[in-house]
Order: sequence, then C-alpha cells, then structure tokens
Amino acid sequence: MRYILAHDLGTSGNKATLYSEEGAQVVSATVAYPTRFFNGTWAEQEPEEWWRAVCGSTRLLLAQAAVAPAEIAVVALSGQMMGCTPVDRHGRALRPSILYCDQRATREAAALLEQISMREFYGICGHRASASYALEKLMWLRGHEPEIFQRTHKTLCAKDYINCRLTGVMATDFSDASGTNAFDLNRFAWSERLLGLAGIDGALFPDPVDSATIIGGVTAAAARETGLAAGTPVAAGGGDGSAAGVGVGCVRPGSAYNCLGSSSWIALTVEKPIVDPEMRTMNWAHCVPGYLHPSGTMQTAGSSFKWLAEQLCGAEAEAAKAEGGSAYARIDAAVAAVPPGANGLLFLPYMLGERTPWWNTEARGAFIGLHLASTRADMMRAVMEGVAMNLGLITDLFRAHVPIEALTVIGGGARSGVWRQILADACGCPVRTLTARAEATSMGAAIIGGVACGLFKDFEVVDRFVTVDQTVAPRAETVALYRRRRALMERAYHGLVDVYAGLAKG
Repeated sequence: MRYILAHDLGTSGNKATLYSEEGAQVVSATVAYPTRFFNGTWAEQEPEEWWRAVCGSTRLLLAQAAVAPAEIAVVALSGQMMGCTPVDRHGRALRPSILYCDQRATREAAALLEQISMREFYGICGHRASASYALEKLMWLRGHEPEIFQRTHKTLCAKDYINCRLTGVMATDFSDASGTNAFDLNRFAWSERLLGLAGIDGALFPDPVDSATIIGGVTAAAARETGLAAGTPVAAGGGDGSAAGVGVGCVRPGSAYNCLGSSSWIALTVEKPIVDPEMRTMNWAHCVPGYLHPSGTMQTAGSSFKWLAEQLCGAEAEAAKAEGGSAYARIDAAVAAVPPGANGLLFLPYMLGERTPWWNTEARGAFIGLHLASTRADMMRAVMEGVAMNLGLITDLFRAHVPIEALTVIGGGARSGVWRQILADACGCPVRTLTARAEATSMGAAIIGGVACGLFKDFEVVDRFVTVDQTVAPRAETVALYRRRRALMERAYHGLVDVYAGLAKG
C-alpha cells in the first residue's frame, strides 16, 4: 500500500490528511496558528508557524497511522491564495506573510490605475487591480520596507513557501500564479505589461508549472524535521480555491461549488473566461489543465460569524462547555427558532472591506433595522442571512453567463444545516454536501498529488471519491423573501458608501 500526504494550509491552521492510493481517508490532524489583525485592515501570519504546523501534523499522522515514511508516494499541498511572503535566496522568510485579506496596498493599486484602465487590466489578468494581490503588496513593500524589498529574492504563496522548505525549490503553479495580479491569463505567463507598470522585476515571481508537476524531493534537512523519507516526491499543488474545485468534483464544465469558510467564494469550471462587464468576478487558472476557474469571493463569511460568536454568544459557549456540547449547535438551534428575515434585521457582512460584488476596501459591517424587541438570536440569524444573500448576489452574476442548477457547499459553514437551508433559499438552487464535506480541499490536493506521481491516470478519478451526502432544496416563499431583502441590502450598501469613506478618513 502506498499513501498520499495532503496538506491544506488554510487561514486558521494546517489540516494534514493521509489518503490511501484508493483515495480512502486514513487519518487527519489539524494544527492551528494565529493571525495578527491590526491597523484596521492589515493581516499577517508567521511563515515559521506554517512550517511548524506542517512538521507537527506530518509526524502526528505517520505515528497515528503507523505508516512508514517510505510508504508515502507523494506530498501535495493546497494553500491560502494571494498572499505575499518575501524570501531570500535561501528560501528564508524575511518578514511575516501579508495575507490575501490585508488591504494596506490600496494606494499602490490606485497608482497602477493611473497608468492603465481597470478594464484593460482585468482583460490581461482576469482580476481587478486591488490591494488583495501580491503585485500591489510587493509595491507596498518597496515603498515602506525598502531594506526587506532589496533582500527579497522571490515572493511566494503559502503552499509554495512550504514546498520550498520541503524541497529547496522555489516554484508555483498556474492557479496561484493567476492570483497575483501579475499573470497574463491569455498567455499563461507573467505579464510584462503589468510588471512594467508596477516597476516590479518579474524575476521576483517563481516559475509557474501545472499543479500536477513533481517539483522536487524532500531534502535531508526537511526529512529530519517532518519525519518523511528524504527524496519523497513533492507536487506543485494548487491554490485552495482551485484545489477545492478538484476535491468537490468540479473538474469539468457545468459544475459549481461554494466554500463557506473564513472567506467564502462561489466558483465554476469553464473552458473560456467569464468576462463580467462590471468586473465583479474573477478568473483563475484551474488545477485541471485546459480549464479556468472563475469565482466571486467575499472577504468575511465565516469570519463574520466567528466574530458574532465571540462577541455575542458567550452564554452559548458557557452552556456548551458545562454540558460538553457544541456552542455552534446551540447557536444553530437559536437561529432555527427565528423566522426568515430575522424579524426585520439586516446585516451587511463587510467586516474587512469587500471584494465581490462591491470591490470596496472601505466597506464595513452593519446591522440595520435594530429595534427594542431585537434579540441576540435575531442578530445571529441576520449574520447568516447577510452572508448567504451576498453569495446569492454572486450566484446571479454568474447566471448571466452560465446556468447554475446546484451548489456543492464545503468549508466550516457547511456543517450548519440551518445555514445550508438559508444558502439554498438565498441562492435559489439546491445546496449539496459531500460525505467528506470538510475534506474537499485536502482531497483535491491528494488527487493532484496522485496524478503528479502516476498513482492516478487523470483528474476523472475524483468520481471515485466524491459522494453526495445531503441535498437541501430551496423553498419558493423564502426565495422570494430573500430576493426582496437582497434588493434592500444592495440599497443599504450604496447608501452607506459615503459614510464608509468618511469613517475611513477618521
């Protein structure tokens, strides 16, 4: 028996999963690491924490499964996208990684748009110019931390940093490359035009390859730290969005899924880019060669709910602790008792600016409609509904181009049956979960690794592993209610745009 070791390097922690060559999950383990949020819209993580999590979870899995290191056929990673981790020529991180949700580089994005129209920019890389991307983050680094910038040999995405620690090779895959604002999706190469406008040397970005490419083997030093065998093949892997697309079976045109995690996105598999006239959605390279993976992403979905739970749900947490239950199960029960519409309460889930559909770094969260009879349970439901209705807006953007008949939902939020029903009603289509609903991203990485090392013939092998668990159907009356409330949500956002700008000025 040979095994695949998959790591999903997410925002809140690294989830390591061991799969058999038949695709069965053997054992998994998660090691958390902190995120530092500061200065309003800044967010960083320590790359060394990622490495400790990968090493610790790898050793734990090998011990729990009693698997010999030589039995690991390949290591493959998926990882959080769009970050900026500057490293020196030895692969050592020079500073904390600037995360995808960090918005410090707004002036740098504006500087790019003084030289090129947003539409032309979007036509090259499939994305808007934005502070969310590595290109603008590098520009910020050059202007604000010039000594670090001068020492920077490459900028790496999260999983690419770990791959470098494992193999000594600095590389990226096409899916992560397409999330930098520096990649030409028309040519599948770094864009000389965009790099030139930014004044950034293209050599700062690693060479991109197909996700299912073996980039090297585990070094002797990495073997000592991880417990893996030296020489174990390591695949290029993929960004978490595209890897999750593989893991949910979204490997051919006509399929769509939603990841309801800290951030949330809806993504499709297509053969040609979906060009939104208002540039609200994005196009990425898929981990499956020959396809693209357009998506619409909101900044704070699960993060909004986590904020709510931490700030307002102390009673549920204490009760759950005393009884050994789940605080989130108690929250679900409270939300289920509130009728759709949250008794007139509306929540705008823009807690850290917003990408799709608004692309406004100054946007902020808001409860609208609070009255003296409003309850904590109303607020809980309003948060779930606000996130789901924003995802409904994204779904309809894609429906203008391709049909969406169902969504497969993954991520932490998918565990909530109440939230899945709200999502089905807000998006107006059935919502499906998988038997391994929490494993889609790591399973996608495992399939990429299996294809890379020859265990699997191609990506169609996913049909062997993906099983639909439950399907929630939309309710016509509630669909109509949420459509009306979505219209109010849009009006509320537009009405607050000037307020957001004023708050940003202090």
